[in-house]
Amino acid sequence: MSPPKMTLARVLKAGLAALALLLLASQGYAQRPDAPFAGLSGAWHGSGTITMSNGASERIRCRARYTVSNQGMNLQQDLRCASDSYKFDVTSSIGYTDGTIFGTWSELSRNATGSVSGRVAGGSIQANVQGIGFNATLTVNTRGNTQSVGIRPTGTDVSSVTISLAKR
Repeated sequence: MSPPKMTLARVLKAGLAALALLLLASQGYAQRPDAPFAGLSGAWHGSGTITMSNGASERIRCRARYTVSNQGMNLQQDLRCASDSYKFDVTSSIGYTDGTIFGTWSELSRNATGSVSGRVAGGSIQANVQGIGFNATLTVNTRGNTQSVGIRPTGTDVSSVTISLAKR
């Protein structure tokens, strides 16, 4: 795999793992602040766009399955995304305490791992996703059963990722 593909792959796997977790946290927070993941179990589907620093863009499709535990305080996520050029298979475990989310992610096919940390406030999440050689900020906003996610990686050939998901 050439270096640009690996860079984009890392951006997407980390960003998508975190965005799925974070966007669900915002959905749960809007419904029940004391248990931000309550009511989120099930399937989510959506699509978005990856924009490169040179201005080129590509569509991406995602599907996720979420399992909630500990009375809505923990979330296990299995996420699969694909574009014309890439496929990703990410699992994540996220927890919540006192307005803060924290956890880990791993991309199975590339054997990569990292962390997720951030804050939940009023149905919106601001977070940081990290892995070896990767850092991105995430913004997630939720309205009802739809979520919009923005990912801004630093130091990569990807300038942004935007995705919209809906609960089925």
